[in-house]
Parts: sequence; C-alpha cells; structure tokens
Amino acid sequence: MDPALLRRLTEDPARAAILLDVDGTLAPIVERAEEAHVPEAVARLLAGLARRYRCVACISGRSAAEARRLVGVGRLAYAGSHGAELLEPGSATATILPTFASWTDRVREFAAERDQRELRRLRVRIEDKGPIAAFHWRGAPDEGTARAAVAQIAEDAEAAGFATHWGRKVLEVRPPVPVDKGQAVRELVRRYALGVALYAGDDATDVDAFAALTELTESGDLDAAVRIGVESEEGPREIVERTDLVVDGTAGVTCVLEALAG
Repeated sequence: MDPALLRRLTEDPARAAILLDVDGTLAPIVERAEEAHVPEAVARLLAGLARRYRCVACISGRSAAEARRLVGVGRLAYAGSHGAELLEPGSATATILPTFASWTDRVREFAAERDQRELRRLRVRIEDKGPIAAFHWRGAPDEGTARAAVAQIAEDAEAAGFATHWGRKVLEVRPPVPVDKGQAVRELVRRYALGVALYAGDDATDVDAFAALTELTESGDLDAAVRIGVESEEGPREIVERTDLVVDGTAGVTCVLEALAG
C-alpha cells in the first residue's frame, strides 16, 4: 500500500473521516446475514480510530441499530438502510427519513404475502429491515431456481410501486423514495464539516458512495477523497474500476485501518 494515499487523512485527522460499509468490508460474508460478525480485533481498531479522527462511520444496508449491534462500537456514527437513517454516537434511537419510514407497513405486508411454503422450500430467507425487506438465496440447495423465484418477486414489487435493488445473492424491496449510500456520505460530510474522507466498500450500493466522494471533491466541498474497493468473486466490476486502491477481502480492509491507526 502506498503510504501517500492515506497521508491526507493521517496528517490532519481532526478534519478527516473514515466511512465504511459493513458486510463484506468489515464483516466477512456468511450464508445467513444474522450470523455475520465483525472480528473483535477490528472492533478495537475502530474504537481507537474514533478517538483520533473527526468522524468514523459505518454506512450499511442494515438498519442503523443492527449495524451498531454487529460492529459493537458505540463511538461510531451509523447510517442505516442505505442512508435512510442516522444513528449518531451515543444516541439511543436513529433519525429516519419520514417519507422512507412511512412505507414500513406496506413493505412488511408485501413480504408477508410472499412468505409462502414454496419460497421456504427453496430456502429463500426474508429479512425484515424495517422499511426494507430483503430476500436472501445464498446457500439455497438450488440457487438458480431460488433466484428465479426472487426475480418474480422483484417484478411483483415493481408492479406494486416499490423500488428494488439487487445485491450479492439478495434482493431488497424498498420504498420508492430516492435514497442511497451517496446521500449518507454527503450528509456526514456536511454534518461534520470534513476536509478529507475515505470510503471502503465491496458491493453495488457502495458505488454510489464512491460517486458522491468524486462529486464532493470536484465541487470543492472536500479537499481530497480516497475510495477503497474490496475485491471479491461476487462483487461488481465498478468496485475495482472506480477506486483509488483495491484490497483483497476484509483482511485487506483491516490492513488499511491499521495503517490509519499508525
């Protein structure tokens, strides 16, 4: 790793942010999302970084509360539901975008209607993420057939007026409200009056965060930005094409965090 890439952060940590995806970036991808965990050594690294840098935040597709439970570090900020909610350090509850939260009941009703015997037979798991319902087929006995069933759910969701998003062996059914990780990045940059920001991620939703950093530097709202792409067999090509540094899996991210800790 070129030390110069991180120098803008390490030289002025009082104006710098470390922004991180969770699953596939801090926590290794596992068959069942509820079994994911951030290694204790990584959690300790994050706690130390939060004492030094202006902002250390996790930006996740999970709810903000679930992301904090998974990471286990209260000093961090957590942007959940792809930026629809923000849980600030020390806060008990997250602030949720009202227009996004208003769809919660409708999303849950849609998911409940599809929680049928055939879907369970295919081992498609439904994860309740508040305003978002996630349909996972990772580890299904026949992943091809399971994905085809989920594709039909995506068609039904779009016909019913919901937004959909495909991730790594998961479909998310969301409110039709514009929200992405890029918006979370912009809000954190504004809220913490940042000068430099680093973002690390591994999936399609993280590309929006990379794009936001590019826009913020081009507009002069950030002095500099660093985009870290976490390479994996399932990740989109944009993750390695639109970054300043590509690392190999969560271990590579840990190396970056260690370098930032000095």
